[in-house]
Amino acid sequence: MPRSYSFWVLSLVALTVCCRPVQGETPTTFSHGDWPFRPPQRPSPPATNDPGWCINPIDRFVLAKLEAAGLTASPAADKLTLLRRLSFDLLGLPPTEEEQQAFLEDGRPDAYDRQVDRLLASPAFGERAAERWLDLVRYAETDGFKADELRPTAYKYRDFVIRALNDNLPYDRFVAWQLAGDELQPDSPLALAATGYNRLYPDEYNAANLEQRRQEILDDVTATTSVAFMGLTMGCAQCHDHKFDDIAQTDYFRLQAFFSPLVPRDDVPDATPEEAERYRHQLATWREATAEVRAQIDELLAAKRAQLREYGLGKFRAEIRQAVDVPAAERTPYQEQIARMALKQAEPKEADIVNKLSAEDKLRYQDLQAKLKEFDSLRPAPLPTLMAVGDVGRTAPVTWLLTGGAWHKPAEELLPGFPAFLGDTAAAVSSPGSGSASTGRRTALAGWLVRPDHPLTSRVIVNRIWQQHFGVGIVPTPNDFGGQGDAPTHRELLDWLAVELVESGWDVKHIHRLLVTSAAYRQTSRVDSSPGSKLAAERDPQNRLLWHARRRRLEGETLRDSLLCVSGAMNRRMFGASARPALPNGLSKSYAWSPDERREDRDRRSVYVLAKRNLHYPLFEAFDQPDMHHSCPRRAETTTAPQSLALLNGELAIEQARRWSERLLARHGADLTALVSTAYRQAFGRPAAEDEIATAVAFVQSRLANGQAADEAGSSAGGGRSIDNAVADFCHALINANEFLYVD
Repeated sequence: MPRSYSFWVLSLVALTVCCRPVQGETPTTFSHGDWPFRPPQRPSPPATNDPGWCINPIDRFVLAKLEAAGLTASPAADKLTLLRRLSFDLLGLPPTEEEQQAFLEDGRPDAYDRQVDRLLASPAFGERAAERWLDLVRYAETDGFKADELRPTAYKYRDFVIRALNDNLPYDRFVAWQLAGDELQPDSPLALAATGYNRLYPDEYNAANLEQRRQEILDDVTATTSVAFMGLTMGCAQCHDHKFDDIAQTDYFRLQAFFSPLVPRDDVPDATPEEAERYRHQLATWREATAEVRAQIDELLAAKRAQLREYGLGKFRAEIRQAVDVPAAERTPYQEQIARMALKQAEPKEADIVNKLSAEDKLRYQDLQAKLKEFDSLRPAPLPTLMAVGDVGRTAPVTWLLTGGAWHKPAEELLPGFPAFLGDTAAAVSSPGSGSASTGRRTALAGWLVRPDHPLTSRVIVNRIWQQHFGVGIVPTPNDFGGQGDAPTHRELLDWLAVELVESGWDVKHIHRLLVTSAAYRQTSRVDSSPGSKLAAERDPQNRLLWHARRRRLEGETLRDSLLCVSGAMNRRMFGASARPALPNGLSKSYAWSPDERREDRDRRSVYVLAKRNLHYPLFEAFDQPDMHHSCPRRAETTTAPQSLALLNGELAIEQARRWSERLLARHGADLTALVSTAYRQAFGRPAAEDEIATAVAFVQSRLANGQAADEAGSSAGGGRSIDNAVADFCHALINANEFLYVD
């Protein structure tokens, strides 16, 4: 069955962009030269006419560009505006009243820097930063396609990302563990969980054409790796040489060869070596004690198991059956991969086997199970497992250059290697130690990517971090540093940051800190009618030179988190199986989930909401959540009627407004002036002006009066029958205000 409609639309667009060149046409040169493909060198920050404005070297690069264009920077935003901006940028959450007051009262020269350090140290930092990374690697907890099967331990990859970002795991290790944690740190559950990156592809698990399924998985992992870590659209070279960039089809398949030995692993223990050894010892004791009973069960089920397995294998072509029929010790690596895929589909569940037994054999089975149960005291509890990967063995299957990208048209055998236009081709692959059943190919790829002089890796990630805080990357197309990508607005600054990252020991939080403590970041987003603003708006209407801060809208996840924060309902429990909040009626029963039984579990932070490919949480869908089939480097920011309707009529918004009103009333009672003042602080991160307080109090009083009048008239249409309802209406109005949805 086909994937979702959006998947095929995006795929068609990709094929259109990457269409085959005209006969004899050669790839065009890069619009900005070959700058991205040379190792970055640290430039000296330029001199400026106003060095007093500059707080750190970033500002000298920004100001020099402004001065060259005859423009000036905007003044700094006020303290509370900066705190709200910082809090949403670094935590994805609004600042509390206490945090606002503490910052206002802190008159120390380094008060702002202290706020930055506090936020970077918060556990919520990793949760916010993880949302952006998960977009990039198309994280989901289901397969996609028609079945959209759940991947029960996929969330452990998400948890790895959050932990790694909070712990400030050096970026070179962050990259290497995702690609090859099983080879680099086989005894580390965290490194093994990181390899879940290699399992995030959409997958039609019940496909009959396993050769094509395998190739689609490899294509997806190859394309995602190239855009996520290198900012290169190498997927466009899957069928032919890249039309726009100097990327040959051989480059694409050499990169793919690093992943060709991959096999999925769902049996990797999420445990320390000591825990795993203790489990193995206890299991061996149980197995020895139950050997006879288990042998009888196996004998009883053997015939039906073989019959059902044969039936399951019947849908596959002769070549696939041949791979299964070859003894495991004699299979080629490719046959072993195909055989594993086939047997996983065809292997019947024990319950299905028992269901096919005769009545007499069912009774016999029950008796044997009762005997087996007598040994339960010896049986250890199963170890939790991870969604991870391994290699099919120490020898890799052959990688072919495929004519037209078709799996059944092999043309040339290729070894793993790197893009020729980056100056490297051959890869030095050395197999891990004798105890490993891996090729070492992904370790070689990781080592090449995190070389200090790699031209792309550090540039690409600092560009992504810049985008997080300034709204647009220095290279505005963060997944495409090639010929079709936009030229950098501040090339020297990007190089300076790339070198700074490497020389800091790949310290990601250090880069965040540099960016958000700069004067460039602290500018106001307000554009007034002053001569300087008018001139800048004429010369740089898109704000490429950063003469003011950009106003940005909350994503669906941060919007939901804000609602839960102001209502006081957010459950801050971290990690673990995903939350399943209530869904509105009318959604597809095939894909809708049942909400968590405990109410507090539904109200966990949005990064923990179940990421289902074929059914997005409706609020996230309305506010431009990516489709989870492709890497998303920067979310769309649309303005649509469903967004307004979700906040005006949506069950979540109405419910959180009610809960928020209950919280305010419990604190302030009938003191409407104090209640309104608190609500403004919680919703907008600032105190209310006198006229705003007067208007809000009058609104609540009018709702009360309308309700009383309706009650006296015996009408059932009164909308504000009590102060509870009147304050809930006021809270609902604040939720629908533009200021709640946007960050200055």
